[in-house]
Amino acid sequence: MSKTVRCSLVLLAALMVTPAFRESPAPADATGRIVAAAQTVLKSLDDGQRAKVQFRWDDAGQRSRWSNLPSPMFERQGLRIGDVNPSQRQAVMALLQTALSADGYRKVNEIMRGDEVLRASDGVRGGPRGGGPPPGGGPPPGTGPQRGGGPPPGGQGRGGPMFGLDNYWLAFLGAPSTTTPWMLQFGGHHLAINLTLGGSQASMTPSLPAAQPARYTFEGREVRPLGRENDKAFALINALDASHQAQAILKYRVADLVLGPTQDGKTIPPEGIPATALTAKEQEMLLDLAHEWTGIVTDAFAEPRMAEIKANLAQTYFAWSGPTTNGSPSYFRIQGPTLVIEYAPQQGSVDHIHTIYRDPTNDYGARFASK
Repeated sequence: MSKTVRCSLVLLAALMVTPAFRESPAPADATGRIVAAAQTVLKSLDDGQRAKVQFRWDDAGQRSRWSNLPSPMFERQGLRIGDVNPSQRQAVMALLQTALSADGYRKVNEIMRGDEVLRASDGVRGGPRGGGPPPGGGPPPGTGPQRGGGPPPGGQGRGGPMFGLDNYWLAFLGAPSTTTPWMLQFGGHHLAINLTLGGSQASMTPSLPAAQPARYTFEGREVRPLGRENDKAFALINALDASHQAQAILKYRVADLVLGPTQDGKTIPPEGIPATALTAKEQEMLLDLAHEWTGIVTDAFAEPRMAEIKANLAQTYFAWSGPTTNGSPSYFRIQGPTLVIEYAPQQGSVDHIHTIYRDPTNDYGARFASK
């Protein structure tokens, strides 16, 4: 491993230190803390950097400018983390630590660190690379052949995809405020966090936590950024009896995210087994699985979100596509009136995972944020 990579990983490891216990503030207090952390970032920047990070609230193009693809296959705008100094980078990571739960912050860091592993290996690992098609490309998502092949092997050359810790972008839509709606965007290859805040209300949808590699070793320990999502899903499908598995498993193959990037505003009919057919224990397993996505944001906003999902449990479905043996490249979906979660291994590779988290009623804070 090169000295540059070691230094980057040491810095990231230092930034990941979190308290053993984090108090869950009231939503309005949580917004205040996030705003204060965002303003600390802004104060650390020079005029040119502030111009890059700040967008108008009504910039619809920037709002939807997120993808699983690496740059420059997908052109992001905002403040590139590789273009800031160490103290500014620390302020950005402190903002993320404030906005996310302890587990969400861990997950985001592990996704980013995985991208550094991909960079260090020059983009060459088992399975497909890069993350999918350009916007608008390929056949309809979900049921057709797997879309896109990603970059060529060793794609760190001129004009090729850029991996690694430096290639993540921060943007604010609207001025950070405790009263007026605004949005925090953070993302890069295999990561898109879209957090819209409006006073005591928040929405972290749509967001895309993904992973490639989905398993790697760091400081002598195995890291699986989406390992709990995988294991909890297989535990749930295997907890169902044969008749309920038959209801849950779709009759066709789902090869990729159906409502992934570029699919804003689209809906799909619910499929699979209704939560009402599950036992009480299986319902709890389903809710615990959903929490792996809803719980990425700070607990003050995750807790009411989970209460909302639980209230709609009677209208929630669990669908599966693929084998039921853990370690298989299987797709699953959780869908309710205010929830769509998808988990989709890419091109049959368990080392390359896409997921999406949406609320069809509240993506980008539609319920509380005027467009």
